[in-house]
Amino acid sequence: MMDVCHHLNDYHVSRPIYSNRVFDEVHQRKDRETRSLQERLKGTCGCNDKWAVRKIKGILPILDWLPKYPVKQWLPGDLMSGVTTGVVCCLQGVAYALLVSVAPVYGLYSAFFPILTYFVLGTSRHISVGPFPVTCLMVGSVVLTFAPDEHFLRPANVTGANETLTETWMEVDVEAREAQRITLACTMTVLIGFFQVAMGLMRAGFLVQYLSDPLTLFDVGKNINQTNIADLVAGLMTIFIVMAVKEVNTRFQHKIQVSIPIEVIVTVIASAVSHVMDLNSQYGASIVHSLPRGFAPPQPPNLALIGNMLGSSFSTAFVGYAVAASVAKVYAAKHDYIIDGNQELIAFGVSNIFGGCFSSFVASTALSRTAIQESTGGKSQVAGIISALMVMIVILALGPFLQPLQKSVLAGIVVANLKGMFMQMSEVPVLWKQNRTDCLIWIATCLACIVFGLDVGLLAGLVFEMGTVVVRTQFPSCSTLGHIPDTDIYKNMKDYKNIREIPGIKIFKCNSPIYFANIDYFKEKLRDEVGFDAVRVFKKRNKALKKIHKLIKKGELQMTEDGLAPVASMGVDNKAFEREQGPEAVNKTVQADVKVQVDWTSELPVSVSVPKVHIHSLVLDFSAVSFLDVVSAKSLKLVVKEFIRIGVSVYIAGCDGELVRRMEALSFFDEEVTRDLLFVSVHDAIIYIQLESSSGNADDLFAEKVSQDDKEPPLFTDDEDLIETYDNQHLAIHGLSN
Repeated sequence: MMDVCHHLNDYHVSRPIYSNRVFDEVHQRKDRETRSLQERLKGTCGCNDKWAVRKIKGILPILDWLPKYPVKQWLPGDLMSGVTTGVVCCLQGVAYALLVSVAPVYGLYSAFFPILTYFVLGTSRHISVGPFPVTCLMVGSVVLTFAPDEHFLRPANVTGANETLTETWMEVDVEAREAQRITLACTMTVLIGFFQVAMGLMRAGFLVQYLSDPLTLFDVGKNINQTNIADLVAGLMTIFIVMAVKEVNTRFQHKIQVSIPIEVIVTVIASAVSHVMDLNSQYGASIVHSLPRGFAPPQPPNLALIGNMLGSSFSTAFVGYAVAASVAKVYAAKHDYIIDGNQELIAFGVSNIFGGCFSSFVASTALSRTAIQESTGGKSQVAGIISALMVMIVILALGPFLQPLQKSVLAGIVVANLKGMFMQMSEVPVLWKQNRTDCLIWIATCLACIVFGLDVGLLAGLVFEMGTVVVRTQFPSCSTLGHIPDTDIYKNMKDYKNIREIPGIKIFKCNSPIYFANIDYFKEKLRDEVGFDAVRVFKKRNKALKKIHKLIKKGELQMTEDGLAPVASMGVDNKAFEREQGPEAVNKTVQADVKVQVDWTSELPVSVSVPKVHIHSLVLDFSAVSFLDVVSAKSLKLVVKEFIRIGVSVYIAGCDGELVRRMEALSFFDEEVTRDLLFVSVHDAIIYIQLESSSGNADDLFAEKVSQDDKEPPLFTDDEDLIETYDNQHLAIHGLSN
């Protein structure tokens, strides 16, 4: 054994060669405990005081965090954060109402009611609950689909200046249109809430993992096109003002400390200018017009409309939760606490149901608003409830002050808050360099949303994303491994110069689960790597054996110590051989190989082209294989048998315990394909193959021959020559000797 380390960081390990069977026996593998369904239900639903308290706190998280609330440390920050965020909530609520195509006052309701229920049911301390542009656009697309202006046209009489000519033309019944649109938005919001609650009860919070970042860009053009072009131009000017003020604040941040959000400053100035200059009547500028004080009475959803919006509601529910959960996880990780994904689903679901019954549209969270709440000192949900109180003050008293506000300013606020989405366009080249598949998902989702709309576009993007996963697993990365000299490390032959392939042994690795969709690809890559088709080799050998038997029977060939050789008397039947061999001489199986002893590596005496087999062992590295299904297990078992019958031993290395249990459940092992072909690592399999080749006896190579009482069992038996062979070749698993 090697006693001295050549380098400071070298390490040496001395242990037996382990197949999976031997490893399980030596280290006393435990059987997994299996409980019946009744036992599982009993353990889950066992009712005691602690269980009941835990469940109640899980349903109502406020009972857990509110009694522990540190008033002195957190309340000042929550007050400041709540006031600031509340003002922003008002402005964003009014602005996002434009995206839903409803009156601005309903945006204030949407910024108030959802916060009340989330305060009781939510588990995130930092997110600001309320409207989110993307979900508002998704609801707005449904509203405009089922309640366009064309459905509310009515005749109107207009009298000319001379009062002698009266012209009849069509005008929009604004009141009827607004009533229908808010009914649609509220009904969809309630349906979204029911979907979210149902997913939460089914513990389906994991579904958000299927919504990757490239799916987060959505088409905003369809709904923005509904706004007056002049408003958009003015909105862009508003963005310019916002950016200019931010730039001033950045340059003079050491002299001017502004805690009020820029949107608030711009809104106040714009409202004052619009009121003083009377922009609406003088220049026809579109303004908010009406923000009535007080709350609208509660109303139930219109059940007759539900059937038309099931698909859109589900996709919106999914997106709304995905955005909220993603933002919540970011701030939970930043401030070191845990959120419950399933409880978040229930919290947002109840908030949307509650808000939808009070004339609110869908609620999620806005990234900019959450950032303001956290950056201004918000520590808990108390900041959220204070922001709701600020919105309530605006609804009950201060709403009329926003009535002169131009809609162009609101459009500017919307576009400014969507700046992050627009900036994603500049990240496409970077994403293409990082991961082309994710970039294609991004582009496909964007194009689908533009062509088909937000609902179908999101579904199409999700299907495309899942398709890329299937493609990536259907065509996995496979490689031939080589050995790094003087180590127990095996790497891809294409990646390193200082690497060698072990003569007579092929090591094949698959970096993917193996299932029905990729098993044929797996077999194809395996044939390419080993350089021959085992089935074709078997058939060609049988064909050659049949011809060899005929020549021997005719006396044209004879068996010698050196193998097959032609006889002097050509064309004479060897009747003695025929009597000795009988009908077994023409057996079409490879068993005849033992009797005839054909050297398949040398030139054959018959005109049959038999593919050359240059390996005697095949090692399948399954360290990256997570599961097998029924089809792949049957096919893989057949592959192993195909190699065995042409004289190539097959070994499977690196299988996880769960994969071995699955193989056992799928009846992978039998009398020919036994569990002895499983090895703990590739190096164990290689050492075993080399020792088996040198000793010719595989029965004495394993550690099960050793007493279980020994802490460090000897490697084999008392055969000193065999132990010396192990020492020379194994080198304490530090490397392979030549």
